[in-house]
Amino acid sequence: MNPKIILELIDLQKSYGDLSVLKGVNFRVREGELVSIIGPSGSGKSSMLRCCNLLEQPTGGQIVFDGHDITREGVNINRVRQDMGMVFQQFNLYPHLTALGNVALALRCVKKLGKAEAHEQAMAALEQVGLAHKAQAYPAQLSGGQQQRVGIARAVALKPKIILFDEPTSALDPELVSSVLGVMRELRGTGVTMLVVTHEMGFARDVSDRVIFMDGGQVAADDTPDRVFSGTGSDRLATFLSRFHGEQG
Repeated sequence: MNPKIILELIDLQKSYGDLSVLKGVNFRVREGELVSIIGPSGSGKSSMLRCCNLLEQPTGGQIVFDGHDITREGVNINRVRQDMGMVFQQFNLYPHLTALGNVALALRCVKKLGKAEAHEQAMAALEQVGLAHKAQAYPAQLSGGQQQRVGIARAVALKPKIILFDEPTSALDPELVSSVLGVMRELRGTGVTMLVVTHEMGFARDVSDRVIFMDGGQVAADDTPDRVFSGTGSDRLATFLSRFHGEQG
C-alpha cells in the first residue's frame, strides 16, 4: 500500500500583475518522501514553494495538505504552519538569541511549551543536526552552515508533517554546503517528509525519491532521479542538465 499523500498541488497558479509565474502546477508528495525541485532561475520553484504554506497567495488552483484544502476561505494558516516546517535561503535567526534560544522560541510560541520542556526539546533538535556544543552561541558566532543547521533544527523540533526547503545552501560558501546537505541526508533516513528546492544536482540525484523539473512555471518532468537525470524526452531538461554533467566530467 502506498504511503498517504501529505501534500498535493492541483492546477496551482500564481501571477504578479500581468506576469504569470506558475501556470498550472500539479504534483503530489507522499509521507516519508524526499522530493527535489530543480530547474532554471525564474522557472517558479521558490514561488511554488512559498505558495505551499501561503507565504505567497496563489492566484488559482488548490493546495491540499494532509487531506484539507488550505486555499479555501477561513483556514487557520498559523495552525497549518505548525505541521509544515520551512527552512529559508537566508537563515532568519534572531541575532539576540542563542542557537538554543532560537529553537526553543519556536517551541514556546508554536507548541506553547514551558521553558524547561522547550529547552529540552530544542537541545535534542540541536543534537540531531550536530550542534549541541554550540547551543549557547549567538548567530554572529556561527558559520553560515551552522546557522542554517540551527534553522533546520528549529523546523525539526516542531515535528512537522513535512519540511519545505527553499534553496537551503544557496547563501553558503561552497565549503559549508556539505555539512548542511549531510544533515538533510540524515533527516531523510529518519523518515522526515521533505520538499526541497535546490540547485545541488548531486544531492537531488543521489538522495531524492523523486525529482521534479520545473520550466516556465510548469512541471516539465516528474520521475525517479535516474530517469530525470538521463535527460531523455525533453530538450529543455537535457540542456539544463548538460552543465551539471559537464561539471561531473
